Amino acid sequence: MILSSKEKGHTMKFITIDKKDWAKGIENSRKAYQLFGPVKEKNGVLIKNLEKGVLPLMEYTDSVMSAKSVMFPQSEMILKTTLDESKEDHHIMKRVDTNYSPRAVVGMRPFDAKAIQLVKMNFDTKDFRDPYWCDAYEATTFVGLAVNKPGLYDFSTSAGSGPFGEDGLDVLLADMDDKYVAKILSDKGQDFIDIFAVGTSSDEKESQVLFDVLRKEAEKNIASAIETDKLKDKTILYLHEAPFWDDVAFSCINCGTCTYVCPTCWCFDIQDETKRKASTRFRNWDTCMSSLFTSHASGHNPRDAKTQRVRQRFMHKLKYFPDKYEEGIMCVGCGRCVKSCPVNIDIRKVAKTMNSYENKE
Repeated sequence: MILSSKEKGHTMKFITIDKKDWAKGIENSRKAYQLFGPVKEKNGVLIKNLEKGVLPLMEYTDSVMSAKSVMFPQSEMILKTTLDESKEDHHIMKRVDTNYSPRAVVGMRPFDAKAIQLVKMNFDTKDFRDPYWCDAYEATTFVGLAVNKPGLYDFSTSAGSGPFGEDGLDVLLADMDDKYVAKILSDKGQDFIDIFAVGTSSDEKESQVLFDVLRKEAEKNIASAIETDKLKDKTILYLHEAPFWDDVAFSCINCGTCTYVCPTCWCFDIQDETKRKASTRFRNWDTCMSSLFTSHASGHNPRDAKTQRVRQRFMHKLKYFPDKYEEGIMCVGCGRCVKSCPVNIDIRKVAKTMNSYENKE
């Protein structure tokens, strides 16, 4: 369950930041944080490390990728050892030293912060704590930028998030033409604003009214929605054996684009690389859309058919995850998979098909 700032013991307050002072605040924050944020590149906007002198792009509709790589890099060295038997610790895998000094993601969208909270349910549980993901998460402060003008593919409100969603954020910024109004949501957010050291206190009631007006206007402009209200009551086996999956999967080319751009996908592969006497273990993003993903060393593959893999993806997002965690669907409505799919497979249409399906037996 995601706690509000008040439940965490933090009292919300608002800061007004003049845009003329924005660059100064970013430079101040570099003194204590490694910064990440939206950067415009030839293939679109990406969330990347902000090198010295680079400001986060704050005027953008959507980014090709989310901020999940800040906690979960596309390729991450996790263990290493030596095969030199003259060394005392040979053949013993040890964790690689990684820099987990404070970092901040500035300018991320609220639905991407909510996505990180959903991913956290997998990597940080009562039975298991993934040290790589969790250590990076705990070192990170999340500074969101509200969406005043939602994009064409945005259906976040119906997916449990929204253009002004606060789940998972430490600070939420609202763009008000010549200034930003920052809503401080946690102690980590307050620490960031203290180091940012630019801005003046704003009246809480007036600022909240401004936020509410902008939020309602933004939500009105989201015309798209995902239908999932009946999925909780559907029997898993009936959905799994439903006759529509061949039609859903017909055009899929198993490229995996949907999984790589998705902010809630967490699948990975482990690979060992050996060079002379040094051996290193990596964790790399993987995709359930690949036939190799479930291929066993024996040669058996329990999901060797394309339809099975497509079904797995949507059943996981829309049925398995909600049934297990009871925290809504494993989707925040960013629309990246819809926008990026080369064959126009649309999770909203699949959800509608699943949601309306009635077993005839």
